[in-house]
Amino acid sequence: MLDKIRNIGIIAHVDAGKTTTTERILYFSGTKHKVGNVDSGDTTTDFDPLERQKGITINSAAVSVDWGENTINIIDTPGHVDFTAEVERSLRVLDGGVCVFCAVGGVEVQSETVWYQANKYRVPRLAYVNKLDRTGADFFDCVAQMVEKLSAKPAILTLPVGVYTEFKGIIDLVRMKFVLRDSSDRTNTKFELVEIPESHLEEAKEYRHKLLDVASLANDEVAELVLDEKEIPEALLKKALRDGTLNSLFTPVMCGSSKTFHGVQQLLDAVIDYLPSPVDRPPVEGQVPKSKEKVMRKPESKEPFSGLAFKTVADSTGDLVYVRVYSGELKPGDTVINTTNTKQERIGRIYRMMGNKREEKEVAGPGDIVAIIGLKQTFTGNTLCIPEKPIALESIIFPKPVISQCLIPDKTTDETKLADALGRLVRDDPTLKAHTDPETSQLILSGMGELHLEVSVEKLHRFPGVKVSVGKPMVAYRQTLARAISQETRYIKQSGGRGKYAVITVEYKPLTPKDSEEWAKVMEDDGDKPDPNNIYFEDAIFGGVIPKEYIPSVEAGIRQGTVKGAKYGFQCVDIEGKLVDGKYHDVDSSQDAFRLAGWENFRDAQVTAGIVLLEPIMKVAVVAPDRYMGALTGDISRRRGLILDSVSVGGRVTITAQVPLSELFGYTTDLRGATSGTAAFTMEPSHYAEVKEELADLPTKEKR
Repeated sequence: MLDKIRNIGIIAHVDAGKTTTTERILYFSGTKHKVGNVDSGDTTTDFDPLERQKGITINSAAVSVDWGENTINIIDTPGHVDFTAEVERSLRVLDGGVCVFCAVGGVEVQSETVWYQANKYRVPRLAYVNKLDRTGADFFDCVAQMVEKLSAKPAILTLPVGVYTEFKGIIDLVRMKFVLRDSSDRTNTKFELVEIPESHLEEAKEYRHKLLDVASLANDEVAELVLDEKEIPEALLKKALRDGTLNSLFTPVMCGSSKTFHGVQQLLDAVIDYLPSPVDRPPVEGQVPKSKEKVMRKPESKEPFSGLAFKTVADSTGDLVYVRVYSGELKPGDTVINTTNTKQERIGRIYRMMGNKREEKEVAGPGDIVAIIGLKQTFTGNTLCIPEKPIALESIIFPKPVISQCLIPDKTTDETKLADALGRLVRDDPTLKAHTDPETSQLILSGMGELHLEVSVEKLHRFPGVKVSVGKPMVAYRQTLARAISQETRYIKQSGGRGKYAVITVEYKPLTPKDSEEWAKVMEDDGDKPDPNNIYFEDAIFGGVIPKEYIPSVEAGIRQGTVKGAKYGFQCVDIEGKLVDGKYHDVDSSQDAFRLAGWENFRDAQVTAGIVLLEPIMKVAVVAPDRYMGALTGDISRRRGLILDSVSVGGRVTITAQVPLSELFGYTTDLRGATSGTAAFTMEPSHYAEVKEELADLPTKEKR
């Protein structure tokens, strides 16, 4: 039964307790007989040796549990911003989410990131405030931060009784009962619902009233009963809460301490009661590949099969491709088509995953998240469907890499094996890019941060015969024109026989953010995707001074020139080119001549107008004891940083700033040294900003 399935992701900031919460879910559901622990390195979802070594989640991992009559498919995602692609691809295929917050740290930087990622994919979610047993825990402050930083409307369903060492359990505001755990039960599974302690009864009544007010937003019957001060049946209240959650009117808020087993069983009940099943989500929308006609697929077995590949993992038994099935059924031996690359694929085996363990399935139906062996040419973001009813689903868009380093192969490394290893690594991680620089011949690996690159290199060393060392990371700068300019190019070559003749005049201007938005809207209105680098070309030729068949060649030449700037070898961005005039020759003009003219025209425009160098700016959040605040703000300023905010809570200060990426290499080591290991920081891409060339961290080989 589809209404008995829940596909959810556990998402949060690093160290909020996602993996521990997942472990408790597995334990309470009966899937595991022994509880795993992050500190001892025996958790189900953090099974990769690197994850156990570093004590963090690096790869999203899928597990399935049964809770009563229901099946919950869970994806435990990383909390570190360097691995945000894992969260992105997971949210794309999930129906609901559980956003875990640390009761001490509150709404931290990555919490905001994943929250807004969930907003982008319209994923209904629950909030779970964890670690109430920790010193400094503050449930109500965490909820207040959700309102302030996330614009959330909380519907508080459970309240804590005590905090820190005095934490005794939680109050269920839907049932108006205290959840009393049996302290003598060594399995930690038994509890009973008892009367609320007198010390917390008034508080419980106050928050019950607030809960009813919020629930009334989703149900008129509840609203009438509240106005008449009548008792509201539990089933009606749950229905109102479910409707409001599915329609994103509010977010149910739970609390507990996963490490001490408090609140997890109630969280599982809430997942079933309030988060959507596949039938509660809108039918998936796609296009017929050739006609671009819009089509819908309902989550029903009788519908034609369609599914989205959202993750690939290299495996010794054959590459695993994780697929979310949206409609129809899939069986081993079936032939499907990949509409992204028009290749036919044959399904080998289908597995239900449990971390790194697997259970073979004979059929996968709507709502299932499965791993498939046998797919040779299917990768992240590809659509699979039956050949008779093709559909192309919306793919997954990942952020671009912001940091690079060069890889120096050891003399013993086989180049073919290294190329194969890099190919697999890049295929499995869409935010990782590898290429050989044509000027320096260096092998460049680009990613989302220092930790991301460090982990990727360690993964490379797992491949037999591959050993590399690394050079200093390089920043992915961008460049644009310094001013508007009109540039004429006369590309006339004659060397016997047919010559080359192309004359063009192009008006260039650097684009403001508003200009880029207007261009993006024009492209979308025309059914095209906006250019990711904001390079736009306009044909303003009148009277046929350049034949129409040559104009696309001019655009191609200009775009070729923007890939690598004339002064520095960085991508050009935020430029509009308008072709306004030109000449051609009946015999000597050709598409190639106009393409070369376009390339030369843009190169000369850069020299004449000058360029502005742009550097990536990171949003940084530093958390440290109050006593280090002065030293930290001074250090950020020395790194050309702009401090946005500083908040002090419970003896610890959180400093939020914008800092150029080039100033952050090695910051982790410097920060630990300056604060005796008591501080931590996170960073995420913010935007690109102008930088003086003398301040840029430019390798001398790239200067001309």
